[in-house]
Amino acid sequence: MIDSTETIEEFLARHASDVEEEIRRAAATEIMPRWRRLAAHEVDQKAGPHDLVTDADRKAELYLTEALVALLPGSVVVGEEAVHANPASYEALRGDAPVWIVDPVDGTRQFVRGEPGFCTLVALAHGGTLLASWTYAAATDRLATAQRGKGAHLDGERLFAGVPEPGRDLRVATSHPDYTTDEQKHALLGLRTDGVAPRSCGSAGLEYLAIAQGESDATAFSWEAAWDHAAGLLLVEEAGGAHLTLEGEPFRITGGNALPFTAARDAATARRVVALLAGGA
Repeated sequence: MIDSTETIEEFLARHASDVEEEIRRAAATEIMPRWRRLAAHEVDQKAGPHDLVTDADRKAELYLTEALVALLPGSVVVGEEAVHANPASYEALRGDAPVWIVDPVDGTRQFVRGEPGFCTLVALAHGGTLLASWTYAAATDRLATAQRGKGAHLDGERLFAGVPEPGRDLRVATSHPDYTTDEQKHALLGLRTDGVAPRSCGSAGLEYLAIAQGESDATAFSWEAAWDHAAGLLLVEEAGGAHLTLEGEPFRITGGNALPFTAARDAATARRVVALLAGGA
């Protein structure tokens, strides 16, 4: 627990492992017991048939909200399900308190289908700056972490995104068409060109992890929800990657970004993807 004289950096030095433990507990208690065992009454729609929420999402977020605020008194939580219930709570990202950004089950559609392509995402930010992140793929028991200025790691091993292989098509995960406007669809058409191999994304958190591992080259996403992007953006940054919006500026978790935006293995690839998106817009 942080005291009144401790900085957030000092808190992380002492308690990053405690955060990890709480994320693992949330998954073990509220998520994995429901994986491949969901009853029909445990799955609901939010905005439509492609926007699902389950009891695992709700209960894991409640668990993490209580646990993380207890670890860091004075902090607040911006969680996907809480914001759905009260959109005004998203404004905490622009406030003065440290903010935990939580997506309890990123990749809910995959979770509902009984597939392993989902994860729990937690990031800690202050003043709009991402300071630490955790990406936990419970089905495969992989944990990726990042702290600003201290690198990115997967199960304790340092991650380096590297650069795309010369002569190989860029592997780019893009927003699913269900989540794009007509204008964004047109921008994404810029990726339908020689030298690029776009595909629809799965879990955003796992797409960011694939970039940090050098298994994918870039993303092209058309929505801003901080819980989908915060953990992964810091992971990619600390693995040596970069992110840019359509205006060529780094993505801001506080919003107001020109979309679509990209995260990529290196700055040159990020610039290339943004140029293609701008050409298609």
